[in-house]
Amino acid sequence: MQQQRFELKYLIPESTALLVRDFVRSYLEMDEYSVGRPNYSYPVHSLYLDSHELKLYWDTINGAKNRFKLRLRYYSTNPDTPVFFEIKRRMNNCILKQRGGVRQDSVGLLLSGHLPEPEHLVSKSPNQLVAIQRFCNLMGQVHAKPRVHIFYMREAYVSDNDEVRVTMDRTGYAEPNLDFKVKTEMKSPIQSFEKDVILELKFTNRYPDWFHHLVHAFHVMQCGAAKYVESIQGIGHEKIGADIPVVEQPPRFSRSW
Repeated sequence: MQQQRFELKYLIPESTALLVRDFVRSYLEMDEYSVGRPNYSYPVHSLYLDSHELKLYWDTINGAKNRFKLRLRYYSTNPDTPVFFEIKRRMNNCILKQRGGVRQDSVGLLLSGHLPEPEHLVSKSPNQLVAIQRFCNLMGQVHAKPRVHIFYMREAYVSDNDEVRVTMDRTGYAEPNLDFKVKTEMKSPIQSFEKDVILELKFTNRYPDWFHHLVHAFHVMQCGAAKYVESIQGIGHEKIGADIPVVEQPPRFSRSW
């Protein structure tokens, strides 16, 4: 687990994002995956899991203080690349992440309820196995299944000690994925945050002074920008195999992560 990790989100126009890019480069190095890519961005894919009643979605909507999300994070469907099973918790204002890398050919087994074993993992580290076991335990507790595939392009900058990170996410798309496998292609996705760039300021323990200068220099205001929530509201719960009471949907504004 990462201790005392914080993430602050802002929605900004592309014109401001270009100015933020120049500002951030004075303090951080470009993420290695951004180097040499068009618009300095690399593709990010996520497969979010949830219960039939969308418990994790509603926990976010209702602002539950201690909540979590279950997702698979991956960058390719190449058989030699890992798929990271991630638990993302929010405890009050603090973000805690735990994840382990899984072999591509083992993803379906684990999502269908198979108990994780060392041969399913990319790394033999005991911590990796513990992370996957915890993920599968939570998945079983809430009866979570694959629901939504989300894709976006990420521009990222990071400090040498990885305690400070700035990301800008663009071109967000989402569509249902109820299969026990990951994919990168999309057939009929909806687009979210289409007019905005999602700026995230991330830090461990101490808020950097220059973050304060950035926020004031560009007049940005912290807000919610939860990709999973926005995607569910855009797609519609009936298209992801969910069964929830018919109630008035909240406004399409994501109040939290």
